[in-house]
Amino acid sequence: MLSNHFQNGIETARLVWSRLPNTEDGEFDAVGLSKKSDGSSVESLDYEVIENYAYREEQAQRGKVYFVYQVVVKWFFALLIGIGTGLAAVFINISVENFAGWKFHLTFKIIQESYLAGFVIYVLFNLALVLSSVYIVTHFAPAAAGSGIPEIKGYLNGVDIHGILFFRTLIGKIFGSIGSVGGGLALGKEGPLVHTGACIASLLGQGGSTKYHVSSRWLQVFKSDRDRRDLVTCGCAAGVAAAFRAPVGGVLFALEEVTSWWRSQLMWRVFFTSAIVAVVVRTAMGWCKSGKCGHFGAGGFIIWDISGGQEDYSFQELLPMAVIGVIGGLLGALFNQLTLYITHWRRNYLHKKGNRVKIIEACLISLLTSLISFGLPLLRKCTPCPETDAASGIECPRPPGMYGNYVKFYCGRENEYNDLATIFFNTQDDAIRNLFSAKTIHEYSAQSLLTFLVMFYTLAVITFGSAVPAGQFVPGIMIGSTYGRLVGMFVVNFYQKLNIEEGTYALLGAASFLGGSMRMTVSLCVIMVEITNNLKLLPLIMLVLLISKAVGDAFNEGLYEEQARLRGIPLLESRPKYRMRKMMAKEACGNRKVISLPRVVKVSDVASILRSNKHNGFPVIDHTRNGETLVIGLMLRSHLLVLLQSKVDFQHSPSPCEGSGIIRHNFNEFVKPATSRGLSIDDIYLSSDDLEMYIDLAPFLNPSPYVVPEDMSLTKVYNFSASWV
Repeated sequence: MLSNHFQNGIETARLVWSRLPNTEDGEFDAVGLSKKSDGSSVESLDYEVIENYAYREEQAQRGKVYFVYQVVVKWFFALLIGIGTGLAAVFINISVENFAGWKFHLTFKIIQESYLAGFVIYVLFNLALVLSSVYIVTHFAPAAAGSGIPEIKGYLNGVDIHGILFFRTLIGKIFGSIGSVGGGLALGKEGPLVHTGACIASLLGQGGSTKYHVSSRWLQVFKSDRDRRDLVTCGCAAGVAAAFRAPVGGVLFALEEVTSWWRSQLMWRVFFTSAIVAVVVRTAMGWCKSGKCGHFGAGGFIIWDISGGQEDYSFQELLPMAVIGVIGGLLGALFNQLTLYITHWRRNYLHKKGNRVKIIEACLISLLTSLISFGLPLLRKCTPCPETDAASGIECPRPPGMYGNYVKFYCGRENEYNDLATIFFNTQDDAIRNLFSAKTIHEYSAQSLLTFLVMFYTLAVITFGSAVPAGQFVPGIMIGSTYGRLVGMFVVNFYQKLNIEEGTYALLGAASFLGGSMRMTVSLCVIMVEITNNLKLLPLIMLVLLISKAVGDAFNEGLYEEQARLRGIPLLESRPKYRMRKMMAKEACGNRKVISLPRVVKVSDVASILRSNKHNGFPVIDHTRNGETLVIGLMLRSHLLVLLQSKVDFQHSPSPCEGSGIIRHNFNEFVKPATSRGLSIDDIYLSSDDLEMYIDLAPFLNPSPYVVPEDMSLTKVYNFSASWV
């Protein structure tokens, strides 16, 4: 028999492990993940309940009232996670909208006198915001860089990535996102909001942050990795619900994309959390409509309502819609590959030179983005305003200092607007609303859309991976809606039908690019329906998503999987490799022996084993009267360290001691801390007399570990582990 403790990373499969941190104060690498200099490999979370004697004693002492109390507390925490994530999203959105509003208002006011002075103010405003963001990340919260979704996905699949759920990471995500998005970079705040929700959930689950003295003992209810994982799952769903105002999409995102362990009780709590977020966000929007939020408008929370758009579609339109799916798959796969190459170069060459280089890089990207977004509209000729319905509420051109549809920029005549400035001189939310808008045929020229597509695609590739919080949902929607509208323009001109809306094709293009890049299907489909408030487009969204995902899968994996592999996060693929079908579990181990412990082990042997390897679990064996070797349980590394530190279980005799020393520990002593590095063998002093003592491991081991026969096929082992982790 071969003991196989799957929460320790499925050692029998010998998957690729990475080097990740185990201390909050450790060094951080170029992509924001911390690392240790001792070469320790990645650790795993203990999702399996260790049913040792201490655990059983604790459960026996608890009555029915306690379990009812635990259920009530879980629902109460779900409520707090929803409220906290919703408030964080409100704060981020209001801040971004106000910074963008001040920037555009000041820029438009100054360019009435001098375009050069307006350009300088525009550049400096963006540079200051981006500089604040990259400084926060590099000097305060390195783990806040990037979207955070690959790291959270790893955590929810059992990978202990130290540092991603700290209080300082939460602060870095919130304020870093405000700076990077408000600074006009080609990235979004939606991915960081998912990470923000996960941080809020984790901090609530552990009672706060002890390092920053923001903690409460009465909140420290959940002490197992399994309960903490459930809370983080609620936080992920809350982040998506807050980012897109899509509560159902948030639930499906958590189910489809980030977690591999799901059950009905968890689904109800996740659904409840997402519903609370929707209530908080809607309440905030109602409060802001009274004008109390400064420049904040309805665009701050994504709902691009195109319910007044195209009502029906003909059979002939299915072909160009399928073409949109193919384009999305190709451009999405290319985006994944380019970002992978550039991020790899950053990690191995550029960012190794220190924080100063990261700051300079982010500032140069900010300068380039500002130059392109301000300079390109200057090269574009203005367009006469179309005849619009007075009841539509759309004014052309918009007065100076305003942004939205039909922005007047560098136009000599009164009744003209700059279509390229209408995209560049807007927040991303408002720019997407313009691209999705119905009844605005011929608002954009093909040349302007193509120019924006090439420039913004390039900027998105360059920006992704820099040392700032960065999401790719909204930039992906920007890219997809641009080429989608281009295809829509072609369809309108080709079929000459009045009921065809370019905005509908923009929506399908957005869905196709996200499907081709992120490879999500069900959750993305629901999110797109929720944010556009148009259920009639559901079959078309499903069509382009299926096509774009199939095309993208032919070239590479999804964006999050590629980035997780680059960061060294060992995620199991959805299905085993073909060669595993011909292998058995014992073959995966090769010549390496499983390190086991006898039931009664010498203290010196335990110390030697803990120093010589980094395994987190050790099978405990015993021998029958016939000499047969049996696996009687599994002992965790953290539990062995507790026993060595306390020394109360040391005995002089190498014989098992039945009933002796069993009640000297309670279950809380074996709880692994969530935000500190925990015990290390180097922290424990053992005298020469201690090393000659023995420990009976029987009361402390997990008596029912997962055990597989050594001749079980590796495919079966893989499928079992993938469904269990």
